[in-house]
Amino acid sequence: MSKVRLTLKHAGGSTHEIDIIIHPEWAPLGAERFMQLVDAKYFDNCPLYRNIPDFIVQWGIPANPAEWTKWGANKIKDDPVKHSNTLGTLSFATSGPDARGSQIFINLNDNTSQLDAQGFSPFAELADPATAFPALAKCAQVQGVDQVSAKEEGAAYFAKFPSLSVWVSAAKI
Repeated sequence: MSKVRLTLKHAGGSTHEIDIIIHPEWAPLGAERFMQLVDAKYFDNCPLYRNIPDFIVQWGIPANPAEWTKWGANKIKDDPVKHSNTLGTLSFATSGPDARGSQIFINLNDNTSQLDAQGFSPFAELADPATAFPALAKCAQVQGVDQVSAKEEGAAYFAKFPSLSVWVSAAKI
């Protein structure tokens, strides 16, 4: 079991540290990819561009488009769902079977009935949901983020959305 600390910065300047516990026994391929992304500093300055209250908050399109090509477009196979998408778990977003790359979401609710049957396999959980959820609740809800443009343009595209929160850094602890 590994732990990762994500440092979240909101548009207003406040920062929060959010620790997560990686569970390779839940989803070994997903856990391994996540740790590779952390080691590559992929999530540094990565915007949280999708916030659906009481459902998920999502990120995983980096500032540098070349990093998207290297990691995001390089898909891994699915893990079977061994642990449900309960409140505070993390899973990879996907565009279909065996299409997990680099986009991650945190379940802001118990999404078991919606996501388990679709094959979303959690690989981690928040270490302290009581402190993480208030910080995540401050993430901006922004309409109109186009993922295709974001992947092509990176930071230049996300500059159009100054209210987005970002992961300043992600590191093993």
